[in-house]
Amino acid sequence: MNVLTDDVARFVRAVGPDPDETLLEMDEYAAAEGFPHVGPEVGGFLRLLARLTDAERIFEFGSGYGYSAYWLADALPDDGEVVLTEVDEDELELAREYMAKGGYDDVARYELGDALETVDRYDGPFDVVLIDHQKYRYVDAFEAVRSKVPVGGAIVADNAMRAGPIQFEKLLEIVENEAKARRGQRPDEAPDDVDEHTRGIADYLEAVTADPAFETIALPLGEGIAVSYRVA
Repeated sequence: MNVLTDDVARFVRAVGPDPDETLLEMDEYAAAEGFPHVGPEVGGFLRLLARLTDAERIFEFGSGYGYSAYWLADALPDDGEVVLTEVDEDELELAREYMAKGGYDDVARYELGDALETVDRYDGPFDVVLIDHQKYRYVDAFEAVRSKVPVGGAIVADNAMRAGPIQFEKLLEIVENEAKARRGQRPDEAPDDVDEHTRGIADYLEAVTADPAFETIALPLGEGIAVSYRVA
């Protein structure tokens, strides 16, 4: 569920970078299969972020069929690297096909299996990290990769506001309570019956906003993204 209204989303797409033919094909695949990809609004932002950080190495926790990696790869130098992780072999093979079609196969590394196990095999540094897998594991992903992100690098978490299973109103109550606590104000009563997906996003946002090494902001693009920039 896009957090932007339809007309604002159309405006963002119109002003943003134009997707190439392969990205349009990937958008069509997502629409036909009901695949929850980040969409062109977030894709364009990710590519811009990679350019702004002069990214040379990128890691993705959950790559699906390669849509976000395709956007990111376009900002990499010829000797750059984007690591795609995916537990579904068919999706990863489709990602390989799309990346090759766009001319990005040389900078892509394809890792089949659990992203948290995969990241342990990489030393870093990673200039940009995208977290887009199981919501209840977002904090684990942050803890696994934070030391591998240099000052000037960034971590982006997708589905920070909306997604099929996320209870937004309860998420809003939780993050507002955490903000009140940080500011020395008395928080309201915590919501009950919070599911693991919503709790996972809330715990992640609490972890990154409390970490003094990162400055975090939420952006209402796609289903909401949280961008954490490493400042120290």
